Formats: sequence, C-alpha cells, structure tokens
Amino acid sequence: MQGPEMGPILLTLLLAGTTTLVLFGLGLPFAFWLARTRSPLKPVLEALTALPLVLPPTVLGFYLLILFNPEAPLGSAILTLTGTSLTFSFTGLVFASVLYSLPFMVQPLQAAFEAQGRAAMEAAASLGAGPVDAFFTAVLPPAARGVLTAGVLTFAHTIGEFGVVLMVGGNIPGRTEVISIAIYEHVETLDYASAHALSAGLLVFSFVALLLVYLVNRRVPVHAG
Repeated sequence: MQGPEMGPILLTLLLAGTTTLVLFGLGLPFAFWLARTRSPLKPVLEALTALPLVLPPTVLGFYLLILFNPEAPLGSAILTLTGTSLTFSFTGLVFASVLYSLPFMVQPLQAAFEAQGRAAMEAAASLGAGPVDAFFTAVLPPAARGVLTAGVLTFAHTIGEFGVVLMVGGNIPGRTEVISIAIYEHVETLDYASAHALSAGLLVFSFVALLLVYLVNRRVPVHAG
C-alpha cells in the first residue's frame, strides 16, 4: 500500500471507532428503553431509528448539510459555541455517521434485550441492586450476542459509508477523505490499480467482520427470560 493511501485508511478507522463508541453510549440505554417501554410512541421511534436503512444516503446527507450550515440555526449555534463548523469537518462526519449507523447499533441491542424478558432485571432488583447496577450485572452480560453484533455491524457499516460522508464532509485530504471517497476519486482519475487495492481491502474486511459475528455468536449461549 502506497504512503498516501494510509491517510484515508487511518481517517476511516478513526471515524468508525469514534462512531461506534458514541453509539454504544447512546444506543445501549435507548435500545433498553425501546425493549421495555409500552409507550405509544415506540413504533414512531422505531421507524425513525430504522429510517437510514431505507432512506438514500444522499438524502440524509443533503438535509444534514443544510442543518449543519453555519447560516442555519443549529449550525450557527455550534459555530458560536465551538468556533468550528460541522460542514466539511471530521466532527460533522461523526455526527452524520452516528445518525446513519444508528439502526445497526440499536436494532441488535433491542432484539437482545427483548429476548431476555424482565426476569433478570427483576431478580437483580429483588436482591437490592439499583437500576444501573442491575443493568450492567444482570442484563448486559446475557446480551453479549447483541452487543457483539451491534458493535461489529456499526463499525463495518461506518467504514463503508459513502453518500452521507461525501455530502457532509466533501473530499478534503487529511480531514474528510475516507476510504470510500478515495476509491471514487481513483476511479474518476482512471487509477484502477489503487481503486482495486482499496476495494479489495474493504471486501475482505467486510467478510471477516461478518464471519467473526457468526462464529462468535455460535459459541455464545442464548439467554431468554
């Protein structure tokens, strides 16, 4: 791999890792709430969460670009508070990736929590455990399958993003040029050898990531409440 290609690779790994960590922090409590709530808003929130699965990424990227624009209320507020615009920046890529990868984190976690039922949480509570302690000691360990699947799918999906990151971040070497955009650039300039090298790497990575999920899940017992 040539030296210049390491920039997009490292930036992509940083983006995928950051997005996955942020979504674990947001997705765990949200998925647990969705699994347990009887709120009439649940179907609406589930539909909103799943929207990136069917919405063209360029549509989501377009509206995020408008929302993050320094002339828009949100973009202006962020620029005033941080001195940095979300458009054409790595921070903007993280925001966009978090929204676009949200269903890949939330849906496996929600399914894992729903499969448990309420018995584990109630048993921990009966032993005097608080809600947070009960969640981490009685609910989260049996949900290992869902946690692993959510983490791997979120990371792998973020690595393969194109439309959203192109719309929000553009193509700025060292700042927003991720692997998928680098591949597009190589094809546009007829540098098929470099495009093939990066594409083959993504293909192998995607296969290995999915294989890891299936192999590990076969060895992790299913817990049902």
